[in-house]
This record gives sequence, C-alpha cells and structure tokens, in this order.
Amino acid sequence: MARPDKADAVAELTDKFRSSNAAVLTEYRGLTVAQLKQLRRSLGENAQYAVVKNTLTKIAANEAGITSLDDQFNGPTAVAFVTGDPVESAKGLRDFAKENPNLIIKGGVLDGKALTADEIKKLADLESREVLLAKLAGAMKAKPSQAAALFQALPSKLVRTVDALRDKVEQGGAGTPAPAEADAE
Repeated sequence: MARPDKADAVAELTDKFRSSNAAVLTEYRGLTVAQLKQLRRSLGENAQYAVVKNTLTKIAANEAGITSLDDQFNGPTAVAFVTGDPVESAKGLRDFAKENPNLIIKGGVLDGKALTADEIKKLADLESREVLLAKLAGAMKAKPSQAAALFQALPSKLVRTVDALRDKVEQGGAGTPAPAEADAE
C-alpha cells in the first residue's frame, strides 16, 4: 500500500503534467543551490522548476497520459513545468546550460508530443510568441494595403494617360503622331 505522502506527491505531479503546456526534463548533477535559484529565475514567470523523484514522477507522467518520457527518468532529475510560452522557458534552459555545463537537458513533452533535447534547443531558437504574432499582424496588414495601392494605381495611371492625350490633342495634336506611333519610332 502506498504511503499517503507519496500518493499526494504523485497526485500533485500528475496535476502539474496535466495543467502545463510543456515539461522539460533535466539533469542537475553538480549544480549548487545558488545556481538552481538562478536557473529558476531564468525560466521566467510561467515555468516552475522542481527537483523530483524519478519513480514518483514516472508514475505521475503515466497517469497524466505521458508515456514517452519513461526512459528518461534516470539519474538526478528535475522538471521544468511550463504553463505559458514554452519558447521563453526553452531559451532560459538553453542559455543557462551554455553557462553551466552541469545542466543537461534530457528531453521533454510539448502539448502531448515528445521532444528530444535537440528539438528543445531548436524550440529555443524560435522567436517569442509575441514577436511572431506581431510579425503575422504586420504581414496581414501589409498585404491589403499593397493590394489597395495596386488597385488605386491602375485607374490613376489610366486617368493620367487620358489627360495627357487630351492635352496633346487640344494643343494642336492633329499633326502629331499617336502615342503608339511615337513609341514605334
């Protein structure tokens, strides 16, 4: 029979897996308490970094429907539970791992899909959600304005051409060649 404290820990971890957008497993062997504090700050406000017991976390992940991480629960493990933008947290982990080679990114899960350590590093190379949305909004705004400018340019060019021909005819254009004949010469 499971002890109540272990059952509570599994239930809490299961809730964290279910409520988070992403979870990243890391090995933290050799990091000091001060470095772990710095890592927690670098992850941002939308992530919680927790040192966990492998057996309990594996049970919790399985209860949450995540079985793809089973082989990564070995050695000292900590999990970054991300509830906001996963790109921000992935950047924090990547940057911290560059400065502190003792932090090893094992892998993770994003919206139920398993990620390798390399895929998490690629995720960190993406721009933040806000920047991508701003670029999308700019592109969507630019396309209609470009189309409007194009549609406006065609009639105005036609009007300018008709005005030029009218001016030419009014200035005694009886003996002057037509624009097509002028271009041919």
